Amino acid sequence: MRIVFAGTPEFAAQALRTIVAAGHDVALVLTQPDRPAGRGMALQPSPVKKLALEEGIEVFQPVTLKDGEAQARIAAIGAEVMVVAAYGLILPQAVLDLPRFGCLNIHASLLPRWRGAAPIQRALLAGDAETGVCIMQMEAGLDTGPVLLRGAFPIAADDTSATLHDRLAALGATLIVDALCRLPLPAEPQPAEGVTYAQKIGKAEAQIDWSLSAAELDRHIRAFNPFPGAQAQFGGQTVKLWRAVPVDGSGEKGQILAVDRNSIVVACGSGALAVSELQKAGGKRLPVRDFLAGHPLKAGDRFDLPA
Repeated sequence: MRIVFAGTPEFAAQALRTIVAAGHDVALVLTQPDRPAGRGMALQPSPVKKLALEEGIEVFQPVTLKDGEAQARIAAIGAEVMVVAAYGLILPQAVLDLPRFGCLNIHASLLPRWRGAAPIQRALLAGDAETGVCIMQMEAGLDTGPVLLRGAFPIAADDTSATLHDRLAALGATLIVDALCRLPLPAEPQPAEGVTYAQKIGKAEAQIDWSLSAAELDRHIRAFNPFPGAQAQFGGQTVKLWRAVPVDGSGEKGQILAVDRNSIVVACGSGALAVSELQKAGGKRLPVRDFLAGHPLKAGDRFDLPA
């Protein structure tokens, strides 16, 4: 099929890679404008742009799709379908109506649960038992369109946003190629019940509240791995916690109950958390043994409580 592809991060790049490998004619790629990144804050192309250039595909980076010039450029491609994955711009109705088969979105949740920007992190934070990908026919509302295909898998006890991202990206790439080969597909309207919204993740949310249960904080740490990293305070200094498991234990909230070369056990609102990987501001992610060599902690010490 002749396709316009719209996407920006690695999640989308995996779908684009699979679509190209399947033999489809990707005539144009839309992606976000280059952004400053790294220590030098030099402009960096998105993962989707890098891949498109490697494949010799024309790239278009408009700041909006609401102007006539951008819409005319897309219309000139004569695409049969547009595939959208984590693009980052709103598609106005004029763009949604351009392709014969409309615009298909690869959404990383089991709709109507977790419409919106951060479905992977929100599913983990909420303790969902499963997650998945929906191929959705796009319409003007936020992730409200009917679903053409869906796939699901259970969330494991040690899954992080990073591991879920990779599995969901692979599933999304498989499902979109399947959908493209079978168009037109019957569309299943989303039910009115069970709608939830996955608000964009804010850095302030990463702050650990030791009054929560160990189970909640375990999910918190996994949901904010790799971004922005769950943050605790110790002696006024920020410490990121990257890996932990709930264990039995009780004490004052935030108090260190035990320390050995493998873990630091911290009391929570209920239960305790055995932390095994930490990072001090400006430092590297370290296992407990290496972290303690430069930052000695002992039983009876206490992490700062949120104000």
